[in-house]
Amino acid sequence: MVDPASPRLNPLRTMPNLLTIARICLAPFLVTAILEREFTLGFALFLGAGLTDALDGALARILQQRTMLGQYLDPVADKLLLSTLFLVLTHMGLIPARVTVLVFGRDLGILLVAALLYAAAGRREFKPSWFGKANTVAQVTAVAVVLLEQSYPAQWVMWLRPVSLDVTMVLTVASGLHYAWLVTQRTGPAVPNGHGPAAK
Repeated sequence: MVDPASPRLNPLRTMPNLLTIARICLAPFLVTAILEREFTLGFALFLGAGLTDALDGALARILQQRTMLGQYLDPVADKLLLSTLFLVLTHMGLIPARVTVLVFGRDLGILLVAALLYAAAGRREFKPSWFGKANTVAQVTAVAVVLLEQSYPAQWVMWLRPVSLDVTMVLTVASGLHYAWLVTQRTGPAVPNGHGPAAK
């Protein structure tokens, strides 16, 4: 029996996290469509995944239902989807290997540094920088354009493909360096009062 004095549960409370989980579940279907060269379907599924990404963040803000699970799950879903697609598209010869190597090198480097920081000093929060957000947008755009070109090889799409890949490489390197700079700024050694070097 429901206690009438208890607060009413918002049926949309878990919707942002459910949308994030749905994006993760889309990954195998998207990969299958690409491997079977069903690029129109793959492009549509990728747009659907992008829509869930936009909706889960918007709903979390509107409903004020930001949870710790959502904060960790959302970037994991994005990285899982994008990293898998870069690997698959590189395997099919649609994205140069150098782009995927840079993308994976940056992400693995960040994961390694985060693990070392956690082991050495406990959990540390690093909010996404503008470089990181721009890099994600560039990666999403590059994957979308590569998929679109396979089913709609218009002139502007063919022109945009190498541009989006070049921008992705530049922002991948820039965001990785910026992250490294942030780490050095936020984890520098603390100097006890009166024991630091004299100012010059």
